Amino acid sequence: MEERGIDQVTEVTNTSWFARLGQAIGGVLMGLVFVVVSIGVLFWNEGRAIRTAQGLTEGEGIVRSVPADKVDPANNGRLIHVSGKLSTAGPVADSDFAIRAAGVRLVRHVEVYQWKEETHSETRTKFGGGEERTTTYKYVRTWSDKPIDSDRFKEPRGHTNPVMVYQSRDLLAAGTRLGAFAVPNSLLHGFGEARRLPATEAQVNALRNRVEKQVSLNDGVLYVGRDPAQPAIGDMRISFSEVPLQDASVVAAQSGAGFAPFPTNTGTTVELISPGIAPAKLMFQHAQEENATMTWVLRMIGAILMLVGFSFVLRPLAVVGSVIPLLGDVIGAGTLLVALVCTAAIAPVVIALGWLWYRPLVGIGVLAVGAAATWGLMKLLRARAAARKAALPAA
Repeated sequence: MEERGIDQVTEVTNTSWFARLGQAIGGVLMGLVFVVVSIGVLFWNEGRAIRTAQGLTEGEGIVRSVPADKVDPANNGRLIHVSGKLSTAGPVADSDFAIRAAGVRLVRHVEVYQWKEETHSETRTKFGGGEERTTTYKYVRTWSDKPIDSDRFKEPRGHTNPVMVYQSRDLLAAGTRLGAFAVPNSLLHGFGEARRLPATEAQVNALRNRVEKQVSLNDGVLYVGRDPAQPAIGDMRISFSEVPLQDASVVAAQSGAGFAPFPTNTGTTVELISPGIAPAKLMFQHAQEENATMTWVLRMIGAILMLVGFSFVLRPLAVVGSVIPLLGDVIGAGTLLVALVCTAAIAPVVIALGWLWYRPLVGIGVLAVGAAATWGLMKLLRARAAARKAALPAA
């Protein structure tokens, strides 16, 4: 059943207890897949983190700082540290908008006013185990730098988004050098902090020849549309920024007259760049910190995958109990807690096995932490069970 309002559609669906049970049983296989994938992610991540850390330590121990004004063939293939001023063979240009910059990078940022679908769902379990789900699809207008596919909307009629003619781009200057050394594009993507580069009438005129809509300049930003104060679907905002020429520091292998990733004995590579005149030690320290941050992010992703997997595996129990809604809620909360206990017990074991494979002493410590966390959760479960049992005579 569907109800339509202004830029809003409400859909109510009913699922029988048998259909829910079938879906839950089918989800067990998906849950097992999630658990297996999470174990693989966690184990792989520990190996990646350790190899990366060891590779960076190896690189820090053998890197040599060399002057930027000349290339010494004797250093070919060695890990070197170079600091100096960046230069380019010429300005970087965005030919679509007749704009140039004397910097290292020219960034075009494009936003289009589009329809966006927002979804909100509420689920109610009925007596007998059936489920009623009420989903509201709301349509709002928003600025977005990515195309939103309106064909996937629940109600595409009246909410059609236009084709995004221009998209954001990151352009690099040709022939970038650090002193006498050629700098590869792989090091320059994402380098430096972009500064605002106001558009001019030259960009307005270039765009007017390409689009049928009105083009104006609004505080250094190109506006394609009738009125910036009252945007319409399909209007565009286009702005520019540049990363100026500046001092930079590179740690990489010398390859001829340029740089290349340096292979370490752990199978990883070292190729670092930093704005400003930065000592090699500081650059390696920042790289180690980034590696540690990435390690924890991937650990969290692996643990969440495992928690979701165990929740899918245990979901049939909650569905069976949902014949009586209150009982289903209690069992559902219990299965989530059991999934959390399983995750807290298994995830640290997988992490510890990864460390045991590479660093046995640290792995033993991780196992101890995991055991302590599991013991604490089990103690909490027993305490809650004892409290419920003690409350029964009073009821």
